[in-house]
Amino acid sequence: MSTMSICVYCGSRKGGNPDYAAEATALGEALAQEGWRLVYGAGDVGLMGLIARATQAAGGETFGVIPTHLLQLEVGKTDLTSFVVTETMHERKKVMLMNADAVVVMPGGAGSLDEFFEVLTWRQLGLHAKPIILLDVAGYWEPLKALMQHVVDTGFADPSLLEFVQSGGSAEDVMTLLRRALS
Repeated sequence: MSTMSICVYCGSRKGGNPDYAAEATALGEALAQEGWRLVYGAGDVGLMGLIARATQAAGGETFGVIPTHLLQLEVGKTDLTSFVVTETMHERKKVMLMNADAVVVMPGGAGSLDEFFEVLTWRQLGLHAKPIILLDVAGYWEPLKALMQHVVDTGFADPSLLEFVQSGGSAEDVMTLLRRALS
């Protein structure tokens, strides 16, 4: 069986709730213990740095992708199993998704939202069929889920849109969803 790769979108900041950092660490450890590779944005700051260091410390493989213009800002983590530098953000997102079997979206800011909506749109358009899972730590993604329901309720998307996204409140919940989706 080939190694599964899980793309994790997450913040370049740690956020205001310590549970975000705890779940990033727990998810990184769980991915490594499962024998799955972390695919992420190659930064060594915020939740990105935490999940990568946790994955590495637990003996897991890491595949990081970062655009040239963010190498300094996000402190490119060059000690990863694989470290790819792209020219643009669009290329970064494409390489991350192409090298993953599933997507997990942790708490994050505008960049994480951008990544989520792009991968959701691509799924809606039939460009991929990869699982998309929100790590909804402390209800962080509840407003996003309400917005998606609003989009459906007001007629701007079919109800099937909601079926493309699953949600778990902890790293453990997300791992259960991933195992089910990838088996």
